[in-house]
Parts: sequence; structure tokens; C-alpha cells
Amino acid sequence: MASIDKRTGAQPTTGPEQGPEHDAAASKAAADHALLEAFGGVWGMIDTTVPGLVFVLIYTINRDIHTAAIAALGLSLVLALARLVRRQTLKHAFSGVFGVAFGAVFAMMSGDAKNFYLPGMLYTLGLAVAYVVSALAKYPLIGLLLGPILKENLSWRTRNPGRLVAYTKATWAWGIILLVKSAILFPLYFWGNVTQLGWVKVALGIPPFLLCVYLTWIFLAKAPPPIDVIAEMEEAERAEKAERDAREAANN
Repeated sequence: MASIDKRTGAQPTTGPEQGPEHDAAASKAAADHALLEAFGGVWGMIDTTVPGLVFVLIYTINRDIHTAAIAALGLSLVLALARLVRRQTLKHAFSGVFGVAFGAVFAMMSGDAKNFYLPGMLYTLGLAVAYVVSALAKYPLIGLLLGPILKENLSWRTRNPGRLVAYTKATWAWGIILLVKSAILFPLYFWGNVTQLGWVKVALGIPPFLLCVYLTWIFLAKAPPPIDVIAEMEEAERAEKAERDAREAANN
């Protein structure tokens, strides 16, 4: 039990849970949480995986495109509503609803159940290409995404070369893994049946995502810490205000 200051009756403010090490640990934990949430978090994985699972499950049972598509879309809307009730960000939920709705309409209009998965597959392929191109252009997409979240903005490009290297490696990892995923799914789309495509797509939903996030975390853990440009700007503003107040005091 912590000792009490006899003069003030207050507990001491220092202890094993305070100090620079505690601050560093808290900052790292916040960064790790921000990394996972930036890519949708646990709910994001549910939003992008479960509706597809429901579609292939129902279609496998009754071979009815309309029933399977409507059930998947309805579940996607329920998941978005659950996010709203929990006061979570709706960014990933809306993207999930839009993707499922697009796929459902495309499948019902074409009469081909495999087309339920095509919009998502095209999105994945386009995203993979964007990752690769951005890495080649030395504007890695992972850095552009995480920079504002980690309060470093674009300082990693000009002031923190170690983080530029880490973001480039992470972006390459995302691009290559998504390209491999596309290389598996598109042959099934053209030459396989909808049941094969659906179950393989569900199986390739969460594991590649977790691998990408893990590799990103590994690369950033070995990189120099981010430069908090927001804190720098705030400090500059405080210094400027202090200097201005000092001049006014001297003039008076």
C-alpha cells in the first residue's frame, strides 16, 4: 500500500507506474492501438468478412442469388447500425455496406453469383497496385495513412529517413500480399465455381490482413520514433506568444 504524506494527507505522485518509462510505454500502446484501428480493427475484419460468409453459406444451401445477396446486405446494415449504437467510427462500416451493396446488385443483375465477389476483388487488386506504385514513387501509402494518426504528418519523408524506410517496407508488404491474394482469387473467379470462390475468399479475408498489420508493426517497431510535429507547432506557438508578451511587458 502506498504511504501517505503526513503533512498533506495525499499519496505520492511518483511510483512504478509513473515516469518517462511509463509515458513511453503508454505512447507505444497508443500507437499500436492506432495502427490496428487505422485499418479497421476487429470490427473492420467482421464488416469485410462475415457478410461474404453469409452469402456463400446461404447460396451453398439454396442456390438462390437474391436470398443470399439480400441476407448479406441486411447483415452488413445491421453491423453498421451496431457501430452507430456503440458510437464507433462509421468510415469502415460505410465502406463495407457500399461494397456489399455493390456486389449484391451486380450479382442479382448479372444472374451470376460469382459477381457478388468481383467488386471487392477489383478493389483489392487496385489497392495492391496503389501500394506498389506509391512505394516505387517514395510516397509509401502506409506512411501517408499513418503519418497524421501518429502526429508526424509527412515529417518522415524529409526529417526521419529511418521511418521512410520502415513505411516503404510496410507498403511493399501490403502490396505483395494483396497481389498474391488476387493471384489466387481471380483464377477461381474465371475457372472455378461460386462455392469454391466464396469459401476461399472468406478464408483469405482475415489472415492476410493480420499478416500485413503484423509486418507493419514489426517494421515500425524497429524504426526511429515519430517526430510529433503537432507538439512542435504548439511549442512554437507558445514560444511566440511568450516572446510577444515579453515585448509588450517591456514596452509598458
